[in-house]
Amino acid sequence: MVNTELKESNPQPKSSKASNRFSWLWTDYSVIIAFIIIFIAASIMSPRFLDINNQMNILMQVSIIGIISLGMTVVMLSGGIDLSVGSVLVLVGVISVLALNASGSIFVAILTACIVGSFAGFLNGLMVAKGRIASFIATLGMMAAARSIALYIANGGSISGKVSGFTAIANSDLWIIDYPIIIFLVMTVLVYVLMHKTRFGRYVYAIGSNEKAATLSAIRVDRVKLAVYSLVGLLVSVAAVIETSRLNSISSSSSGVSYELDAIAAVIIGGTRMTGGKGKILGTFFGVLILGILNNMMNLMNVSPHLQGFVKGLIIIVAVVFQKRE
Repeated sequence: MVNTELKESNPQPKSSKASNRFSWLWTDYSVIIAFIIIFIAASIMSPRFLDINNQMNILMQVSIIGIISLGMTVVMLSGGIDLSVGSVLVLVGVISVLALNASGSIFVAILTACIVGSFAGFLNGLMVAKGRIASFIATLGMMAAARSIALYIANGGSISGKVSGFTAIANSDLWIIDYPIIIFLVMTVLVYVLMHKTRFGRYVYAIGSNEKAATLSAIRVDRVKLAVYSLVGLLVSVAAVIETSRLNSISSSSSGVSYELDAIAAVIIGGTRMTGGKGKILGTFFGVLILGILNNMMNLMNVSPHLQGFVKGLIIIVAVVFQKRE
């Protein structure tokens, strides 16, 4: 009787229940809700937005940054960051084109790209895990070094492929879906499974949440970090092959510029915390799409390209403010 009276005398207000339910919904699905709102707004503001060719164009434009963002998500979940992705992409592109021209084999070029990118990522991981260098500093050094080597090899210019068929990687399609879009979607699924369905993914989350606790739990933190940065390098290699194949060339001076900022923006918008341990691959996927829609809308509305960076910066700040309130 006493318990019944207590329950009846302290009922939870309906408004409080609704508030808790909405709070849970917003916390877990805020990026999807934001994507739907922005998509609807874009559809109303421009009749050309919903055109199927425009939709495919958006997906095509975000495919390279999307693949890089998947890797950036993994490293940020571990509590680190990788500022070298843009420069490593250029270095991978330059060396893979040289391998393509020297061997005449597309397979050799792709294999070379994967080896170079993974090795660059491995070096980043080595500096962070074994050298105990902060990831910001280690990858900043790699960013400068990789770009410098690419500029030296290409004499500050561009290098073009001389093998027919290489451009088919980025310029062919399956029905109406271009190969880069398919590759981006496949990579998203693979990284999602890796991070949310495997022991490796659980270890990355554990390290990002509390590295000392992860070490005490017998997790080989150094090995996991090496794998994390190597994975980022491998995903950058995939993006580099697409970037190079699209124009059948790579510019050592202009390609990959600010890619790291776009990737970080997509990851933060997707809900991954800078401090690590919290975030989802699905969130990054929608974060990439949100950036793509915003860029597309600004182009359709003839917004000056000089102001587009301001909009991205504002969105990043807003996303971080919302994260702190959770």
